This record gives sequence, structure tokens and C-alpha cells, in this order.
Amino acid sequence: MDGELIIRPVEQAVFFILGLVALGLELWALVDCVRHRANAFEATGKRTKAFWLALTGGATLVGVISLFGAGGGIVSTLGLFGLAAVVAASVYLADVRPAVKDAGRGGSRNAGPYGPW
Repeated sequence: MDGELIIRPVEQAVFFILGLVALGLELWALVDCVRHRANAFEATGKRTKAFWLALTGGATLVGVISLFGAGGGIVSTLGLFGLAAVVAASVYLADVRPAVKDAGRGGSRNAGPYGPW
């Protein structure tokens, strides 16, 4: 009985911190998606900007609901939906973002941080 009094708050704190990290990742993906031009998405063959806005926006919404949702406690997990939201944001950040960022530059792809090399 006493172990449960110690473990439960620690478990809730860990889940809350993980939820915050997931929400930060989803917000980063959404804000980055909003920043880029629509034609950069189509030029790289990565679907449309509207598709990625809907996906990252939905992921952010799921993240907000799972972190602050009505579940009785401070943390309400959505299980598989929360995992899918993190995966969607991660796919955008790992695959789509670099391609769209390179397409937005307009120059050659072999440009370094201080100019072409």
C-alpha cells in the first residue's frame, strides 16, 4: 500500500513529461509546416501542404487532448492515437522537412552554411 503512494506520483510525472515532449514535437512539426511555401511540397513530391497541415494539426490536437484531456487525472493518454500522432510528426520532421527546406532555398543542394563549396 505504501509503495503505491510513492510510485503513482512518479509515474504520473514521467507520463506528463513524456506528454510535454510529444506535444513539443507535434507543435514544432505544425509550425514548421506552416512556414514553408505550398509549391515547395509539390516540387519535392511530398504530397501537398494542405495534407501535411491536416496531419500535423491533427497530431497536435491529439497531443493536446492526451495531455490535458478529460480523463479524471492530469494525464489522459489516448494510447494508440497518441503514438500515431508522434509518428506522424516525426515522419514530417525526418522526411518532409529536409526536402521542403532544400527546395525552398532555390539554389544548388551542395551549398554549405557559409555558401557553396
